[in-house]
Amino acid sequence: MLCLRQVCLSALRRYQARTLSSDLLLSQINNCTHEDEVFSLVGRNKARLSEKHVGIALNVLWQLQKKKPLLLRTSDYVRNHSQFLTLCFLAENKVEHMDNETIVDTLYSVLRLSVESHDSLAGVLVTEAWKRLESLSLPALSKFALCLHKQHRHFSPLTGKIAHLVDMKLDSIQDIRILSVLMISISDVISRSFQDRLLQKVDQLLGEGVHFNYAKRIVQFLQLSKLTHSPLLEKCNKIFLKSTSHLDLDNISLIFGLYEQLGFDNAEFRLTAKQLLSESVDDYRDPEAFAKLFFVLGPMAESKVRERLLATAALIAEEFSSHQALVILKTMQKMKCRHSQLLEKMVSVLHRHLDSYHVLQLVKLTQCLVLLHCRDQELFAKLKMLLLGFLKSSVIPSDTAAIIRMLAILPSSQVEEVIINKATAVLPQCRLQDLSCIATALVKWNHYDKLHWQNTSQLHVKLLQKVNDCGFQRLQKARNLNLLLEELTHVNGEWLQEVISEETVAACQRLIDHVTQANVLQLSIFLMKTNHRCPSLLDRIASVTVENINKIHPLEMYFILHLFSVLNYDPPANEEFFQSCIQHLTSNLSCFETHHLVLLGYILAVAGYFPPALIRTIFDVSFLSRLDAQLEVLSDTLRQRVRSRLMKLNRAVCLECPEFHIPWFHEQYFQRVLCKESRSINGVRWSGRVFSLVDVAAEIFQNSNDVRKSS
Repeated sequence: MLCLRQVCLSALRRYQARTLSSDLLLSQINNCTHEDEVFSLVGRNKARLSEKHVGIALNVLWQLQKKKPLLLRTSDYVRNHSQFLTLCFLAENKVEHMDNETIVDTLYSVLRLSVESHDSLAGVLVTEAWKRLESLSLPALSKFALCLHKQHRHFSPLTGKIAHLVDMKLDSIQDIRILSVLMISISDVISRSFQDRLLQKVDQLLGEGVHFNYAKRIVQFLQLSKLTHSPLLEKCNKIFLKSTSHLDLDNISLIFGLYEQLGFDNAEFRLTAKQLLSESVDDYRDPEAFAKLFFVLGPMAESKVRERLLATAALIAEEFSSHQALVILKTMQKMKCRHSQLLEKMVSVLHRHLDSYHVLQLVKLTQCLVLLHCRDQELFAKLKMLLLGFLKSSVIPSDTAAIIRMLAILPSSQVEEVIINKATAVLPQCRLQDLSCIATALVKWNHYDKLHWQNTSQLHVKLLQKVNDCGFQRLQKARNLNLLLEELTHVNGEWLQEVISEETVAACQRLIDHVTQANVLQLSIFLMKTNHRCPSLLDRIASVTVENINKIHPLEMYFILHLFSVLNYDPPANEEFFQSCIQHLTSNLSCFETHHLVLLGYILAVAGYFPPALIRTIFDVSFLSRLDAQLEVLSDTLRQRVRSRLMKLNRAVCLECPEFHIPWFHEQYFQRVLCKESRSINGVRWSGRVFSLVDVAAEIFQNSNDVRKSS
């Protein structure tokens, strides 16, 4: 009995010693401050490393890298170290003994350390996590989903299974951090109805105290899903504006890019970004950082900053990568920039990188160069050769149509048989926007032939008729209004106006029962594009709007009212329609930016309505001060339109509503606008502001009884 007791005590002491040693080793790994310390511990304790030690060691290696600036990280050194390979080997052999969280954390760490997705350890970890998928906690599930997303497994059956689990557990998810990660990871494999459920859930969880990164992920999800959800975008934008400490160049450029793809804009965010970045223009000389700065700041920079940006771009042009060169050229196009020295240097860069662009990048590049009036015939010859090469191998109708459209805008371009043959083959598969691209190209070639006294090719005349016929057939076969309006979003120009306008309106009339509050905005925008006055569709839009007045976002309401205003159409219950809309709008004026309120006031004035709350909001010195600041970051076209609408609204209010006692500053304002615009040469903004809207208003508001006639 005594011997047995001694054996048990001895075993217990050995176990306690081993546990103490093990805990000490775990603590030592966690306390490492350099990668070499981790590797030293691994090398000295290989035989004692448990699955927990291995997982913690890999995690510590990633955390040490994470603390370093991106340019100072040494992932290559870590991955190639012999002890890192030892850790990977041990992890692979011990994976079945790991708990769920350790498996997912280990996978996340090795991927963050840039281990290849096809590496055997990554494969083993993914397989083991897949086996345990349904038992993973929500935090572990979201982290695993993120790992799959980083491995580009966007359409994997495993991603589909995760989406199914999220669908079942959605009501129980209360952490927006977890939900935002899951949404991005499953965005490619979910249905529209599931998207709607996710958006409703996010709307519940997205408060003003939400972290900057979670709001950023929500916007990324909207971009990946191609959804412009105004209420969510506005909520996220408010979070961004309250998180200026996170608004560095990388985040600002990312958000600008997301907003651009979503067709969303916010002048206050632009103004904040401009103020944050203008002070440090000279700090960015690295090509990657400078390309981001140029993309964000270029289109809204004042003259002095603009010149510094262009000078720096010309100075470091030779260092730009193919992607950075494309960003610079796209931004120059947006700026309507004619900086010959910079353009010449960018052309030199393109000659080196031209072969590295994929087809859609090449299409965009061609468009930029033509609009920037590039004169390099050698470059255009190379572009044509590359585009024709892509055309021959293209199997995607939208790509084929885009290539044909670009070939038509190249200087001295003539239609070739290969183009005719490819277009003819792809026509039956084309959507309306693709047909529009091909039709526009054929018309341009036809015009070129006539201009140069050449006989118009009967081949492309016949092809143009086939394009028209395909368009008519597609419209006649349309059975879903949402899908039809989605195609029509990208159809513009003469082909829409002169060829398919009537047939398109007829198709919408046939599907009039499909008009709902979800698509009433898209239908309104389409009818504005065609300028078509169709009473049945307009009446339907009015009735759906009134029935769903509280479900329609105020900014969407503006476009609906704009349609009725510009077409000068009164629906059957005209007064009820306008009063319902006005009441909804005036209750939500805070949803509008300053320039949107001016445009709203104008279209209501055209329709004969002057809501007191709206008019008094607009013609207020503090409002005009904010408008004055925000106008500086809008595009030239929009800025001029807002100024013009404000002048006309001011005149209308003075004539129609003298009881508001709004002074008439139209004449002075108009003269000062002309002064500023006359000093703008070649699209370059004059340095400084020639006039200040608020100064004009404040000057005249001092004597509000002085209402003067317009000149």
